[in-house]
Amino acid sequence: MTTRGVSRRRTARLLLGGAAATSFAGRWSRAQTLDKLTYQTGWRAQPQQGGVYQAIATGLYRQHGLEVEVRHAGPQADINTLLLAGRADFIDSNLFSALNYARENLPGVAVGAIFQKDERVLLAHAGVGNDSLPALKGKPILVSTAGRQSFWQWLKAKYGYTDEQARPYTFSLAPFLADRNMCMQGFVTTEPFALRAAGVDPVTFLLADHGFDNYQGLMMCSPRLVAEKADVVQRFVDATVKGWASYLGGDLAPANALIKRDNPEMTDDKIAYSIATMRRYKLVEGGDASRLGVGAMTAERWQSFYKDMVEVGALPAGLGIDRLFTLQFVNKRVGLL
Repeated sequence: MTTRGVSRRRTARLLLGGAAATSFAGRWSRAQTLDKLTYQTGWRAQPQQGGVYQAIATGLYRQHGLEVEVRHAGPQADINTLLLAGRADFIDSNLFSALNYARENLPGVAVGAIFQKDERVLLAHAGVGNDSLPALKGKPILVSTAGRQSFWQWLKAKYGYTDEQARPYTFSLAPFLADRNMCMQGFVTTEPFALRAAGVDPVTFLLADHGFDNYQGLMMCSPRLVAEKADVVQRFVDATVKGWASYLGGDLAPANALIKRDNPEMTDDKIAYSIATMRRYKLVEGGDASRLGVGAMTAERWQSFYKDMVEVGALPAGLGIDRLFTLQFVNKRVGLL
């Protein structure tokens, strides 16, 4: 259950308005009640939520009969608990976190995966370890508590890393900047930019490009919501993926204005870097999304990643994971980029 740093919890209630609703073929007239949904993220407003903000800013949610409230949280908040307690309709999760629902026998179901590639990276100073992941064996690496339960297990099994080289990661760049031998975890869309601003140009290893095949941006909700309000879920998924297609393929200004409003620390240069990085690595539109549409998932990928996690000892064998996801709302070529 990973997060990206220390911040106070903020809730930004974003009510959808404007004339955009009148273009939806009359289906959702002003007299009709919009279905209200909450979408819980694990971090403050940023481009990695750009498609949701675009769907808000351009009226896509309203056109699909929805009123969406976006909530943001820092690392102290367990967004899975919020979902289980019924305080959020959808959470922004990932495949590994979802698999833990099976281990703990908890109710949760994924209805789409926005990020086809996990954003996680290892960062090193230039020349350290001959600029390769295998050569980082034995080097000190800053790893978060959540990271030690997931990708760190995979790194140990694949490259022979050991727990002795792991150091506590508190989402501060200072230890990395102070020690040229230090390596660290991060997200490809954020930490490299921050390090360059601090005067260090890091070597970046995107774990997804080395076989860590985790979905990010997993839209998770309760099985009850799927069973009782499948139409609402479909409309939410459709509007969200259309928002992402618009954000990455069209005018980004509407979403970016809301992102900066809700997170004043998110400057134009930070936003530009994140978007360019998402496009460069095809985090959203790559993989199965290139042929099935934004938000695509496959049962084969779920099973393959689960098998990988069992083999490295991160998860137990024998879990029934089929109930953790449904393909009924995605893979319809919606939001193709």
